[in-house]
Amino acid sequence: MFKKNFATAPAGIPPGPGALLLLAALAAGCASLPPLPPPALSAPQWTISSGQALWKSRPDAPEIAGDILVATTPGRSFVQFTKTPFTLVTAQTASNTWQLEIPAENRRYTRRGSPPAQVLWLQLPRAMSGQALPENVRWNVAQSGWKLENTATGESIEGYFSNAPVGAGRP
Repeated sequence: MFKKNFATAPAGIPPGPGALLLLAALAAGCASLPPLPPPALSAPQWTISSGQALWKSRPDAPEIAGDILVATTPGRSFVQFTKTPFTLVTAQTASNTWQLEIPAENRRYTRRGSPPAQVLWLQLPRAMSGQALPENVRWNVAQSGWKLENTATGESIEGYFSNAPVGAGRP
């Protein structure tokens, strides 16, 4: 019964080109990229902003207060949100690659291409530099600080930078 229902080709006949293409596509899609190297933030080309932030992962979730660090250099960005002594989120971009790490859950996502719109941590450096944001992402700067919000999911990050230029959220 098993052989009759699940046999794909008689012995000695290679699988068709469609099966080989499917196998190649699946193998390529599952290949994980190596982690991005940690940035050398002490190098002079990095612009660093640090301060305090509140993160709300969804409308009904509690706010999490912590320290935020955003570092940028041409072609690269780095964001870290910590609640001493724990790093909660690290997000970075480099040329055509992005990475999101959530150490408490032992998860890391490293992918090629543009950062996904729904990951606010990857959108924060873009917002600070005045770049165009995805449709559902809103950036507001006020006298008391800044707020980045995904209007579709209700996720938000708001805070202030103690050493940032005025346009980036420092009163």
